[in-house]
Amino acid sequence: MSHNSEEHFLDWVKDAHAMEKQAESMLEKMASRLEHYPDLKLRIEQHIVETREHQTLVQSVIDRYSTSQSVLKDLAGKISAFGQSIGGVMVEDEVVKGAISGHVFEHLEIASYTSLIAAAQHLNDHESADIFSRIREQEIAMADWTLTHLPDVTEQYLIRSATPGVEAKK
Repeated sequence: MSHNSEEHFLDWVKDAHAMEKQAESMLEKMASRLEHYPDLKLRIEQHIVETREHQTLVQSVIDRYSTSQSVLKDLAGKISAFGQSIGGVMVEDEVVKGAISGHVFEHLEIASYTSLIAAAQHLNDHESADIFSRIREQEIAMADWTLTHLPDVTEQYLIRSATPGVEAKK
């Protein structure tokens, strides 16, 4: 089956919507479990608000093309599985592994929006390109934040885990 550029674009937009839904779920799970890392929890909660806005913005692109986001191809399933592995982490070093996984996921989002920007520009859809550029900037900011703060989260975890009677994992 041959797809034209617009069909590919719309498939990718639907995938982005599913990705943002999964991101919200993962972030909510992580934030709900964090107790001893207030800076990380606060930044995740801020990004949950951004993620919900991303869903609305991506949905506005879907709505402009009058298409449904109900058919969510393989990427949504892959992202969901990836998200479950991150969101369901209940290991001793959960906070560190979750922060690393969150950073990786931000880069998946950055790459997805970079492709969507190129596709929107190819279709001369400047409104969508602008929307995806704004979203990508927020994803880049979150990725930068996680990279900058990962050493501190790791150090806090190591200090807490070495202290008898102190919970470190969350």
